[in-house]
Amino acid sequence: MIPHVTRRTVLVAVGAACATNAAGQDQAPVQPPRVLFIGNSLTYANDLPRAVRSLYALVGLPLETAMVAKPNFSLGDHWDDRDARHAIRRRGWSTVVLQQGPSSREDSRAMLREAVRRFAPLIAEAGATPARFSAWPQRQRREDFSRASDSYALAAADVNGILMPVADAWREAFDLAPSLDLYSEDGLHPSRYGTFLAALVIFGALTGRSPASLPSDNQELALLQQAAANALSRVTAAAPD
Repeated sequence: MIPHVTRRTVLVAVGAACATNAAGQDQAPVQPPRVLFIGNSLTYANDLPRAVRSLYALVGLPLETAMVAKPNFSLGDHWDDRDARHAIRRRGWSTVVLQQGPSSREDSRAMLREAVRRFAPLIAEAGATPARFSAWPQRQRREDFSRASDSYALAAADVNGILMPVADAWREAFDLAPSLDLYSEDGLHPSRYGTFLAALVIFGALTGRSPASLPSDNQELALLQQAAANALSRVTAAAPD
């Protein structure tokens, strides 16, 4: 259960629709970016796309999202299932976010990289940029965080795509905000805090804005914003010139 003191900020980011900033009402309408999320229950738990939209709205930015997410699906399963491919071909996307499990084992890493290479030409044909949302391992396998992060970094480099270092941000949060449990009771799916942190990373990766700059009314949640900012900064620093 989320403590009452944090309820307003978390619900703004995860479960509540936010009104967009009225400051730009007199300006000409701008076509909002459109982001397609393809993944599994780690994406649809707590409705991650909605959380990202809420963060955009918090700073007055428009965003449209759609999601193709099915339980226990890998990206290879999505390729075979074809629903994700049909969604990509509808076009109009600016970014397609791909997610499967942590992929820390050699076989799952190879499957991740192969699936991303399959999806990349289809995403490019639709005029979008591929992005990889790095998933966290189960609570009892926290030693797999480094390999999970490496797997998604390799997959992003394979297709010159965007890396969204959610797993790295979770590791940062364990140090900065240890009182906030990012896992739900099953030790795999995210709590609302975990989804909030993932949304912060995705927001920062897509907008180029530091999550630490977002307004916050709670010190613990501000630490999650800093964890996301730290993870994104390391990815930027490691990127080739």
